[in-house]
Amino acid sequence: MKQDVKDVVVIGGGQAGLATGFHLQKTGLHFSILERSARVGDSWRNRWDSLQLFTPARYSALPGMQIRAPGGWFPDKDQFADYLESYARQFRLPVQTDTQVVSVRRLDGTFEVRTSEGTLLARSVVAAPGPTTTPRIPALAQELNPGITQLHSSQYRAPDALPVGDIVVVGAGTSGAEIAMELAGAHPGGTVYLAGRPTPHIPDAVFRFAGPVYWQLVNSLLTLDTKPGRKVAAGFHDRGAPLIRVSMHDVEQAGVVRLPRLTGVVDGQPVFDGTKAAAIAANQSRAPAPGYVRTIIWATGYRPELDWIEDLPVGAHGWPATVRGAVAELPGLYFVGMPFQYALTSGLIGGVGRDAAYVVEHLRARKS
Repeated sequence: MKQDVKDVVVIGGGQAGLATGFHLQKTGLHFSILERSARVGDSWRNRWDSLQLFTPARYSALPGMQIRAPGGWFPDKDQFADYLESYARQFRLPVQTDTQVVSVRRLDGTFEVRTSEGTLLARSVVAAPGPTTTPRIPALAQELNPGITQLHSSQYRAPDALPVGDIVVVGAGTSGAEIAMELAGAHPGGTVYLAGRPTPHIPDAVFRFAGPVYWQLVNSLLTLDTKPGRKVAAGFHDRGAPLIRVSMHDVEQAGVVRLPRLTGVVDGQPVFDGTKAAAIAANQSRAPAPGYVRTIIWATGYRPELDWIEDLPVGAHGWPATVRGAVAELPGLYFVGMPFQYALTSGLIGGVGRDAAYVVEHLRARKS
């Protein structure tokens, strides 16, 4: 019996995959969305307890459905997860949960998608696994004293789950800053440090008073079609996204000791520009720490893990080589939701809809 061939298989049922499904629903194309979690939104539910979105509600909605909340409000992770689940239900998107994709390969003009629930065939594939799938942890982590508790920010849940003692959060992006501030206010028995060079900070007033203008600026100007956008994109994967809703001033006011970049390990302890954390604290007129770090939280982001797509061309940082979302070397394979895929907002919730619409237009043309 000949196996049914779908027009499109979308891999990933997060915001990028659901936005793609919204636009596909209007085309008449036969498609499925594959999600590895048990419920839509679980990738958000499983983050740390106090996590809120980094962008306000008015810029965190998917196409066709606003978040029912004041525009300047920052939804928490569970509220946004429930929004995603409601979104899939509202538009009757064909999401198949509990389905892990094992491999994708091009075969005789179609794609063979092997999953934990069997094999699908599709004329086109949209990969929307999201940019937060595989934690990035520096190799020097293996040199640290085995008595140091280590976890990635994706594994962090709450302050009371950590042992008493000094804590270093490595990575001065928004996630690292917020975790460090929470720990400083709720974790007794040690000093909390934040290590790394922070990215530029977007003041709260920008979103509060000039939000629409600012969003329009970054959404339209900072793209791969403009000279300023290409300049930002060139260093984006080295520096990361800007700080939103939290600044280094906030971090210091919370009692967090800032450290330079982590540069190595000496006697099993981390050093920062050649200096141990306790010595830096003493130089900053803080009470000297015992001298030993007890916990390290790696808020060092994520790395692309796309080797499940056979023969995929990738760029210098391991992300797929694309032309505005389409992988030219593998006709029929597309991406949505990758960091700075087309614009600074491509990896943000409010920016995936535009990229999804662009990809679906290509899929419609490919079908016809």
